Amino acid sequence: MSSNYEIHFAASAPLDGSLAVMLQAAGESKPAGSQDADPQGICDRAAGIARFKAKSMGTLEVIAPQGSKADRLLVLGLGKPDDLTDYDWMRAGGAAAAGFKSATDVVVFLDAPGIEVEAARAADFALGVMLRGYSFDTYKTKKKDDEEKPPKKVSVTIVTSAHAQAEALLAEAQAVAGGVLLARDLVNLPPNVLGPVEFADKAKALEALGVEVEILDEQAMQELKMGALLGVAQGSARPPRLAVMQWKGGKPEDTPIAFVGKGVVFDSGGISLKPGGGMEDMKGDMGGAAAVTGLMHVLAGRKARVNAIGIIGLVENMPDGNAQRPGDIVTSMSGQTIEIINTDAEGRLVLGDALWYCNDRFKPRFMINLATLTGAVLVALGNQHAGLFCNDDELAGRLSAAGEATGEKLWRLPLAKEYDKMIDSKFADMKNTGGRHAGAITAAQFLKRFVGETPWAHLDVAGTAMNSPSTEISQSWASGYGVRLLDRLVRDHYEA
Repeated sequence: MSSNYEIHFAASAPLDGSLAVMLQAAGESKPAGSQDADPQGICDRAAGIARFKAKSMGTLEVIAPQGSKADRLLVLGLGKPDDLTDYDWMRAGGAAAAGFKSATDVVVFLDAPGIEVEAARAADFALGVMLRGYSFDTYKTKKKDDEEKPPKKVSVTIVTSAHAQAEALLAEAQAVAGGVLLARDLVNLPPNVLGPVEFADKAKALEALGVEVEILDEQAMQELKMGALLGVAQGSARPPRLAVMQWKGGKPEDTPIAFVGKGVVFDSGGISLKPGGGMEDMKGDMGGAAAVTGLMHVLAGRKARVNAIGIIGLVENMPDGNAQRPGDIVTSMSGQTIEIINTDAEGRLVLGDALWYCNDRFKPRFMINLATLTGAVLVALGNQHAGLFCNDDELAGRLSAAGEATGEKLWRLPLAKEYDKMIDSKFADMKNTGGRHAGAITAAQFLKRFVGETPWAHLDVAGTAMNSPSTEISQSWASGYGVRLLDRLVRDHYEA
């Protein structure tokens, strides 16, 4: 359930391990480290035979190379040097790690001819290695032959002229990796293992990093009149929880920033039951809460100089005799009433109360919520971008820039009062769904009614947090989407 790489930076390293990795830019005749690793031109000859052109993330492997003490040589292409971004260096780390296989000690020569590697990019490379090293196999009992088992620990030495500065940044990269891997674990865990109470315990464990954590139980939420959230939970035998996490890394007088996550640990659809096919994926309907929890891990782990609030609403949506029905009317903490049209439009009910509570109690500088909220956003954007809805142009711009920098991309979709009439109700202040058309937008319009004038962004991560596409840095069903994105936002704009 975690990365098994032990990474450090060095000015030099001998070539006597099980794998040496060398980077090469397009147009360069020699890979990094070739003056030591390849005295007889083995890599050049192999590249000619294989027509290796050092295209971005392409690899060339040489097994048992003559004249080298390394068991294998791996040349990793970087493409054109001028095109490389911070995210590309992270991808390169993941692509390199894909070639580690059974290696137990790896040397990576990072300083490719024609490319000057900055310390921050060296740290990004290391982060990519750690993220690619993640696997989730806790529940696999089938035994493999010893020689087929991946090594429990792999020593990775990254050789670069920026080794001292990169080593200083390694702890922060490890904190980011820890947050992403925590989020992946939470989404990957089976729903019989991770219920609302168990998820709240995972949040409570962040106290070991210095996060202040408060868990609100069902009675506390009843006293706060969170009728919308509690309505979703009432069909499940598993009681709901609201976890409130506070990281106080800024000055006491600094206004906090806030992140709110949807944590539906399993979503059957309730009385409006989902089709059976693919319902097992609904264990991931808490991807937003997982990202918020992972982000709080990162902020505490790297001692971020900011005051941050993380709130996650944790429920299970099940269809028993006590479940809410289509046609029910519930009263939210805000006092606004909601007609339930479809019990499968439940995440916005959880978020509505959580957002109101966050805004009322903490009066934050801004609120960002994350939620695997709608299938409609998948229809619109697929799984390459998350949907961004925002009532503040500056916040939207900063989020979009952070998305481009981290590869966790966003696409802004509209908020407009014209959509409000689609969720107006004949019997209550609003209804919880506006039908098929503009489904992601009407869900955002619903949430907007619970944020007041506070700058706010809603990230619909239904296509990016679970069942995510394979990339150089993730082969996992759960991507941990949102953790790196929001950490970058905080780093760039909100730390003291």
